[in-house]
Amino acid sequence: METAWFEGLTAARIATVEALLAAAKEADGVAAVGEAVHLRLRPGATGSRHLLAERDGVLVGYLHLDVVGDADGNKVAELAVHPEHRRRGVGTALVEAVLAERPRIWAHGGHPGAEALAAKLGFRKVRELLKLRRDLAGELPEARLPEGVTLRAFVPGRDEEAVVRVNAKAFSWHPEQGAMTEDDVRLKEAEPWFDAAGFLLAVDGDDRLLGFHWTKTHGARRGEVYVVGVDPDAQGGGLGKALTLAGLAHLRATGRDEVVLYVESDNAAALSVYTRLGFTRWDSDAQYSK
Repeated sequence: METAWFEGLTAARIATVEALLAAAKEADGVAAVGEAVHLRLRPGATGSRHLLAERDGVLVGYLHLDVVGDADGNKVAELAVHPEHRRRGVGTALVEAVLAERPRIWAHGGHPGAEALAAKLGFRKVRELLKLRRDLAGELPEARLPEGVTLRAFVPGRDEEAVVRVNAKAFSWHPEQGAMTEDDVRLKEAEPWFDAAGFLLAVDGDDRLLGFHWTKTHGARRGEVYVVGVDPDAQGGGLGKALTLAGLAHLRATGRDEVVLYVESDNAAALSVYTRLGFTRWDSDAQYSK
């Protein structure tokens, strides 16, 4: 088996990597890498290094290294091994090739093979991202906004700066979300799932942004509470709950009958809110470090 690092990938190599990731998702029932990796696989994307493992000219493994790192300065890796080439040392070789970078490594969906590999190489779990879900059947509680607050849809080309400003304040503690830039927002505006009508902004009488609920759709049936962010100066009046409910109502109105969300396992306040709204645990992603 041969491995090689690339700063950028050709269109042909990108297609091969995407095919491997699709095969892994089909076999495991969960994506092997997160949304950010797929965005970084686009031609011209920067901030990444790509490790490809081939056997007899066939791609058998892929590792993505985010060299920009998260808000805490950690380089972050995600990897996948083709289902037909597992248990042959491919995953071990990929991880060993990146050890000098001292990365944190994501394992999505609690895959037992990933947990075994982490233990074998001396990694420990340092973070867990829970995936919750609920159905959208039946009545939803009314989204009661604080006095003087109204909802409107996001306007591309106008609202990016305000969203990034509020997001940075709301998620100053979060290693990835708090680092979102205006370019990141615009990049996602180009995604097929983006719908400005499902990007709900809570504003005061002067149209000053107080919080937002960015919803996302996955096919015809499933929606996602993608990001709910509230300016800390506007917290305490139930705005976060109201935004969440407004987003759920929007997703149901578009025909979605199930909604999912991700939340840090140690975010007790958010977990309490989502549990009271009927969400239950479905799955989890784990991040490992040496």
